[in-house]
Amino acid sequence: MRRARDLALILSLAVPAGAAADMAYITNQNGDSLSVLDLTTRTEVLRFDLPGQPAGIAAGPDGRLYTVSPDSKTVRRLDPETGDALAEVRLDGGPTGIAYDASRGQVFVSDWYNARLWALDAETLEVEAELETAAAPAGLALSPDDRWLAAAERDADRVTLWDAGTLEPHARISVGTRPYGLRFAPDGRLFVGNVGTNDLSVIEPEAGTVTATIPVGERPYGVAFAQGRAFVTNQYAGTISVIALDTLDTVATLNAGEYPEGVDDAENGAIIVVANWFDNSVSLIDAATLEVMEEIATGDGPRAFGEFILGGETP
Repeated sequence: MRRARDLALILSLAVPAGAAADMAYITNQNGDSLSVLDLTTRTEVLRFDLPGQPAGIAAGPDGRLYTVSPDSKTVRRLDPETGDALAEVRLDGGPTGIAYDASRGQVFVSDWYNARLWALDAETLEVEAELETAAAPAGLALSPDDRWLAAAERDADRVTLWDAGTLEPHARISVGTRPYGLRFAPDGRLFVGNVGTNDLSVIEPEAGTVTATIPVGERPYGVAFAQGRAFVTNQYAGTISVIALDTLDTVATLNAGEYPEGVDDAENGAIIVVANWFDNSVSLIDAATLEVMEEIATGDGPRAFGEFILGGETP
């Protein structure tokens, strides 16, 4: 794999002085690697070895980067410029989803096999607490105000919300069938992709209630937000459902690569980035015009399950 070039040098050459480049960090599960994509030059600039079939990823506003490799049961804190593991831990279970609470210095990881979440120290990755869930917790998310931690409990058709400060349970909410990926919108609502019923559940966290159910494409996986819209990757359909946040109407259905999965926003909400697992590529979508701008080749089997954009401004 390519490790010789220094990422800082690449950025200094690619980006004008005073500008900040957004970098996409894409976990390639089949290829045991991490692709680093410069979204300014729209190229893969580095590819790091990352053993254990990596899938989950959490990129923080402070530049920290965490990955989950389910096959080796390993969680790592990586140096974004070198790919070196600054800390790592092997967890006895089925680590799957991951979320980073930068304000409190904690990382949360879902245990698919043992119905729990681990709360880890963000620096050392030592286990600080365990939170009980229902069966097969998958996606994790933190609210924009850092108040709520959410977990999609797939085999229980449920979402649990915790107070992120106290780690006390706040609400356990029935949703559609087999919820997997989820994310909070900028306005604080929680959007949950239900892969069994091909829809989204919209949750008001304070009340702990489902306020809407929105049909989408077959097997919704990931959710991201930009330009007042939600962008939902539909794995089996090979599409992206675009939903207006004010009306919750579907305003467009976009073609994606084969088996789109991880999705995130970049360039201050101007671009939506989609990982296409079976195409070994990432699609860039103009969040305003909804045009597919470009595809960038990655390693084998890009998943990018979580938040994977570092750099630039946060919308």
